[in-house]
Amino acid sequence: MPSTTTTYGTITSAPTPISSHAKHTRRPWSELFSLSTFSLPISAGDAKARIKLNVSYFRVNYVIIALTILFLTLLWHPTSMIVFLITFIFWWFLYLFNDNPVVIFNKQVGDTVVLGALSFATVLLLVLTHVGVNVLVGLIIAVAVIGVHAAFRGTEDVGFHGEEEENGLLSVVGSQPLKPASGYNRI
Repeated sequence: MPSTTTTYGTITSAPTPISSHAKHTRRPWSELFSLSTFSLPISAGDAKARIKLNVSYFRVNYVIIALTILFLTLLWHPTSMIVFLITFIFWWFLYLFNDNPVVIFNKQVGDTVVLGALSFATVLLLVLTHVGVNVLVGLIIAVAVIGVHAAFRGTEDVGFHGEEEENGLLSVVGSQPLKPASGYNRI
C-alpha cells in the first residue's frame, strides 16, 4: 500500500508584485461617495485604520481628486495651467490609465516609484512657474479633503477580493483586520 504524506504549506507575509490591473483600478465614484458608508470613527486608531484601508482601496480616485484640487488652484495662472496639463498627460499614460507596468531600461518600475516620481515632477515643474504658494495651498487642501473623507468613510463594504488579495495589495493596508471587532462579518 502506497504511503501518503500530507504536507502543509507555509504562509509568508512577503507581498508578491501587484499586477498593474489591480493597482490602477479606479473605483466607481458612487462607491466612493455613498452617503450610507459615512460614520464617525470610534477612536483615533479606528480613524487611522480607515485611512490606511481607504487610501489603499481608492488610491486612483484620490489621485484624481488631488490633481483636480491642484488644477483649481492654478486657474488664474495660464502658464502654470499649461505646465500642469502637460504633466497631466504623463499622469494619464503612466499612472491613471496604464494597463501595463512601466519599464525603464528593461527594469519594471514599481507603482510607488511611478507615483512618487510623477508627484515630484509635477510639484517641481509648477514651482518653477512661480506658483509655489498655490501648489502648497492646493496640496494642503487635497491632503485635508482626502484625509477627512478616508477617516469618515466606513470600511464595511471595502473588501479586497480575488486578484488584489492574491497579489499582495493587502500588504499596503498593514496588519489591520478586515473584520470588525464586534464579531460579525461586514463583508
